[in-house]
Amino acid sequence: MAMGSAVKAPVGHIQFCRDNPRDCQGKEAPVVVKLTEARWNELIALNQRVNRGIRPVTDSQLFGQEEYWTYPTNGAGDCEEYVLEKRRVLIAAGWPKSALLITVAKDMQNAGHAVLTVRTDQGDMILDNQIEAVLPWYSTPYRYIKRQSTTQPARWTGISDKRVTTVGSLGN
Repeated sequence: MAMGSAVKAPVGHIQFCRDNPRDCQGKEAPVVVKLTEARWNELIALNQRVNRGIRPVTDSQLFGQEEYWTYPTNGAGDCEEYVLEKRRVLIAAGWPKSALLITVAKDMQNAGHAVLTVRTDQGDMILDNQIEAVLPWYSTPYRYIKRQSTTQPARWTGISDKRVTTVGSLGN
């Protein structure tokens, strides 16, 4: 992913940081995790466990508003709740915050979608609630827009993703 300059944080993330300031604090040195077989298996298991443990419900249905970022409520949430839960569990397991970046993309319907980018020595891996497999970012069907800064979790950086990712290019 080609990273650009600082961009505005998603509105939902700004409110999340107000509600959960400890989750958005810090000025860590950027870290890339060594992706051992054990770490890889941990990512796969966590992605599967969280995906199966949260019932997909839109923010409008759950909170009565278009965008609301929080941890899963009563076992339900949309893509941001999946991402926040995966990030929280990985941090609790000892993964460095600066390697776990909330990332905003456009999905196959050109709708906004959030995934978790895990920065590793094998490249950036994507944990997603729409795709069960943990994949390198370039193997996903998304067009990446922006993600959290590697040094300051409350700041965001633009992404220049010029890949062609249309339904036709994926053979659908």
